[in-house]
Amino acid sequence: MALRISPAKPSTDLRLLDLASEHVRRHGATRLTVTEIAEAAGMSHANVYRYFRSKTALLDAVTAAWLAPLEAGLRIIADAPDPAHDKLERLLFAIHRAYRDKLATDPKIFDLFCAATDAQAEIARRHQQHIARAFNRILDEGHGSGAYLINDQAAAAHFVLDAMHRFLSPATVRADVEIPREELESRATKLLWLVGRALAQGEM
Repeated sequence: MALRISPAKPSTDLRLLDLASEHVRRHGATRLTVTEIAEAAGMSHANVYRYFRSKTALLDAVTAAWLAPLEAGLRIIADAPDPAHDKLERLLFAIHRAYRDKLATDPKIFDLFCAATDAQAEIARRHQQHIARAFNRILDEGHGSGAYLINDQAAAAHFVLDAMHRFLSPATVRADVEIPREELESRATKLLWLVGRALAQGEM
């Protein structure tokens, strides 16, 4: 007789995170309370605080849960053996498409991310640091290979981030929601060509 193995139950913190995520999707972040999440989990609100020290920490965890796979993907792109400019393009589109897709499929979670970004909350700053590190890795590699002539690494990174801000800012992604994806990506490709040309010519 075959042994039946029951699937493992999710840990308590993951269960609370799932409940909070679903609450945000249904009602938005402002209506979430720790007491409601505790009741849904069948525990006291004091027990929730064992896992998340505050409502803010719980909401940050909701945001972090969907950002984590994106950030892991950015590291993979930055570490890939492709030419620097190819990686720069892949990185930009990975971020832009992830934001655009989240806005389309999970708008209240995306709103939560936008609010954290507007407030420069710790979760948003950490995400921006992940993006900056990936861009810096690519710029450094491009300079080392001779593809880019960079005199000031910090200035070059700021140039790229400033130039591509429209496609990397969650607020502008939301503002551009009515613009067809193909049109925006065409604009981004043209702008990236100019960015790559400036980097290759040592204008940074």
